[in-house]
Amino acid sequence: MLRNRDTSYGLVAITIHWTIAALFVGQMLLGLAPRWTHSMALQFTLIQWHKSFGFLILALAALRLAWALLNKWPRRPVAIERGEWLAAKTVQGSLYALMLVVPLTGWALVSTSTLDVPSFAFNMVVIPDLPMARSEATEDFWRVTHQWLAYATAVIATGHMLAALRHEFWLGDGVLKRMWPARRDERSGDQTKRRHTAARR
Repeated sequence: MLRNRDTSYGLVAITIHWTIAALFVGQMLLGLAPRWTHSMALQFTLIQWHKSFGFLILALAALRLAWALLNKWPRRPVAIERGEWLAAKTVQGSLYALMLVVPLTGWALVSTSTLDVPSFAFNMVVIPDLPMARSEATEDFWRVTHQWLAYATAVIATGHMLAALRHEFWLGDGVLKRMWPARRDERSGDQTKRRHTAARR
């Protein structure tokens, strides 16, 4: 089931969701790691990997947003009140935006850096800088913006994760399962339901 269903997300949305989540955790570590070493060569390598995964997140986030716009959204679970559902959608929308904005601010940072270090994406291709003027003041602005937006994303994502865990293990309403691949019996049940619906028509 590649596309979203009424009760859960499809395999494409699920795969991109968890891939971005894993990459973001790695990015937070890669972003902080250069501070823990005095080796300039290692710092350069870590920063290049950080930039590479940042461009990958940007591409995946754009793909995820396009896929979300082209697919129907799963219905609101009966167990969730409308107010909580709207709050969850607000958080989800914020994360969509931040997954685009945070990499873009990182791109702006390297594009305005006075060091003028090329971005080697996965050691395969050079990503051109954005057409922005280089200066220490501009670089500092984008560094601070990128840093604090990343921290804000971490806080919001943590809240999002804790809310999902609360629904799964405290309330037991199965909300988290909407973002996991459907089991074979669930897929069979959906197919039977669709056949019955088509027969009634």
